[in-house]
Formats: sequence, structure tokens, C-alpha cells
Amino acid sequence: MARQAQIGVTGLAVMGSNLARNFARHGHTVAVHNRTAAKTRALVEEFGHEGDFVPAESAREFVAALERPRRLVIMVKAGAATDAVIDEFAELLEPGDMIMDGGNAHFEDTRRREAALKERGLHFVGCGISGGEEGALNGPSIMPGGSAESYRALGPLLESISAKVDGEPCCAHIGPDGAGHFVKMVHNGIEYADMQLIAEAYDLLRKVAGYEPAQIADIFRKWNTGRLDSYLIEITAEVLAHTDADTGGPFVDIVADRAEQKGTGRWTVQTALDLGVPVSGIAEAVFARSVSGHAELRAAAADLPGPERPELHPDDAARFTEHVEQALYASKIVAYAQGWHLIQTGGEQYGWDIDRASVAAIWRGGCIIRARFLDEIRAAYRGGQAPVTLLTDPTFGEALRAAQNAWRHVVARATELGVPAPGFSAALAYYDTLRAGRLPAALVQGQRDYFGAHTYQRTDKDGSYHTLWGGDRSERKE
Repeated sequence: MARQAQIGVTGLAVMGSNLARNFARHGHTVAVHNRTAAKTRALVEEFGHEGDFVPAESAREFVAALERPRRLVIMVKAGAATDAVIDEFAELLEPGDMIMDGGNAHFEDTRRREAALKERGLHFVGCGISGGEEGALNGPSIMPGGSAESYRALGPLLESISAKVDGEPCCAHIGPDGAGHFVKMVHNGIEYADMQLIAEAYDLLRKVAGYEPAQIADIFRKWNTGRLDSYLIEITAEVLAHTDADTGGPFVDIVADRAEQKGTGRWTVQTALDLGVPVSGIAEAVFARSVSGHAELRAAAADLPGPERPELHPDDAARFTEHVEQALYASKIVAYAQGWHLIQTGGEQYGWDIDRASVAAIWRGGCIIRARFLDEIRAAYRGGQAPVTLLTDPTFGEALRAAQNAWRHVVARATELGVPAPGFSAALAYYDTLRAGRLPAALVQGQRDYFGAHTYQRTDKDGSYHTLWGGDRSERKE
């Protein structure tokens, strides 16, 4: 009898190949398949010594190699390609089998696919996988959605290959249908914000404090030994310390200042708008990437007047650096708070009971935004009454209280000297908006009622009201 694989991976580009190798390295027999059979053969020839692979050159042969219930992982480009592969394999599967999509699919597509395959008796698992190529091979953070039944069959394999922190796997069942891909989308949105804030910190340290990239790399290395300890801070130091081989200058100076994006940050903002959740820090990060790519717009505005930037005395530069660290930490708290608010609201909207402490736990290792303070976020949502926002959690609330003067100084100084800091500014504005006793939205409601009779609510009575602005300005209850 032919060997039976516990799990199969189709789509053997770098992510798919590394995931298959990870399964094999952990003792699982893995069926491997690719539309181009040569890629399947190449994987087995080069990495066959790492574990037990069952190569398959056709879809039918691939399905036949899987033990029941079949567990099939798709690692192909999101969109139409994913639908095509699902359709191809669904015809060959039997009730109780499961298909897992490990790509960056939009969660609404995952919900649609899950519903369609459920009618055929098949389980569909939309699974977020974070950590890039290295994570896929050595231990990613894994966010599977789908049914509880599918997780019972698939979960132990995913947990075995995930990153581990304090012996705990960075993998947990997120919730039904599209919950896994939703949470991965929010992860990527937070990632956008985190990267933008770090980039702004670098820009301020260079343009205001006057440090060179190598000096800033040392500052980031120091920060990475404290509360800002994270993967992104770590690699930022490495990038800033790198020297370009051709010019001998800082690597960061020869890289075009146009940041690309693949869409997950944009999806986060679009979804937040649909759900009415303010994610201004994430939105500013997405827009910052967008504006960086508008070369003609930037060139046209390059000669607009701006302030002079005086050199700082070394003591003042050192003090400003401390303030930037405070502003960066406070702004990161806001970005994560906005992400968790979106997860909560999405869960309520779509009927997912998402354990937000569990999300923090599985993001502590393997993923791009892994950071020390995720332990504190986990603690904030673990047991008892979860905070309405992370900003009011005692631990984070105290950090914000301690940071706010420095945070305000950094934003004010950036504005005064004409250094763009949209992430820091948006984070501080969000903080001030939430803590405001009364917002000017009252005036906006008056304006809306004046030109559109949209009505308003009063602070002293129930119900909706309209003022006859074009008449005697009397008020009536609607």
C-alpha cells in the first residue's frame, strides 16, 4: 500500500515549501504538490533528507496520498488563483475532508468559501500565518479559523510547527469561518502602524537630534533591551547599521523612499470604516505609504516653504532621544489598542467569540509584531473584566500618564520644525479624543440638522429632535 500522508501542501513557492519542510521536520509525513511538477521534484531532491515527503504530480495523486480525513493546505496567491485551486480539489475530496487556505485572503472571501464548501460536507479553514519565509520554516504564529471539528483534526499539527513561547504554541483556534483571516488582517494593520511609528522615530532622531544612521542603530539596540523589545525594533537596528557595498554610505540612504504595500493594511482600514471603528493610527500608516509613492505630487511640492532646523546641543539631543522613546512607546500602545478594538467589534459583528488574550499570546512569537509588551496585553484581557480599551488598563494607563509630556513635546517639536510625524500625531489625537469630556461633535450634529434635517439628540431628554432653522427655530421631537 502506498504511503499515506498526514497532511498535504499544494503550492510550493517559498512560503509553501518552507511550511511543508516545517511539517516534515516535526515528524509528519507530508504530501507535496505543485502545478509545475518540476518544483515538486526539486523540493524533494533538495530537502528530502529533512523528513518524510510524498511527492505527487497530479491533483488526483495528491489527494490519494492523504489519509482520511484529508488535510490539504493551499499556499497560492490570494484571489482568483485560490478559488481555482479550491474548485479543482473540492471535486476530488469526500465529506469530512478539509481544505486550509494559508494565504493572505480577505476574510469575506474566506466566509464565502467556507459556506460553499460546508454545503458539500467539506471543512474550510482560513488560516492566518505570520512570520514570513523564516517563520514558515522555523515556527510561525498561526491563526486558524473554521469549525471546532476541523481544529480538532488540524490543530495538533499546526501547534506542533508553530513558534513556542514559554513552552506554549503560538497557535490557537480563533473562531468560525473568516475569524482567522480577520485577525491576521488586523495583525498586518497593526504591523503597518508599528513600522510607521518606528520610521518616524528614526526620522526625528536624524533630522531633529542630528544623529547618523549608525548612531541611531545603537539607540535602537539599546531600546530593544527594554520595554520596546520587539522583532521590528531589532531588525530596524540591523537595517540602520548596514553599509551599502557600492557607495560605502548608509544603506538607508540609497534605498528609494517609496514604501510598497500588498493590501492587508488597506483592508484593515476599509473594514474599520465599515464597522465604525476608529483606527486612525493604522490609517495614517497606510496613507504614509501611499503618499510616499506619489513621486509627481511630492516633486511638485518639494519647494514649498518650511522652517529652519537648528542643530541641537548634544545634551539636548540626548534628552530629545529619551522623549522620542516615550512617544514611540505611547503611540504603539494606541496602535495596538485600536487593533484590539477592531478585533472585538469584528467578533461581535460576525458572531465570533474571539479570545483577545489568546490572540496576544500567539502573537508573542513567530509573527512580525512579536514584542515583549504582548505579555502585558495578554494579562489585560486574561480573566475578569476586560478593559473597554487598552488605554484604561492600569499598566498601560500608567505608562501613558508617564509618557504624555514627552509625547506632546515630540509632536510639537516635529510640527515646529516641519518633520512629518503623522503616526505620532494621530496616536496623540486619538488619546486626547477619548479622554475629552466633551467633543465638538455636538456642533457637527447641529450643522447636519441645519442643512439636512438629520436630527440630533439632547443631553437632558430622550429621543431625536429637529430645529426649524428656516422657520421660527422652534424645536420638535421626531
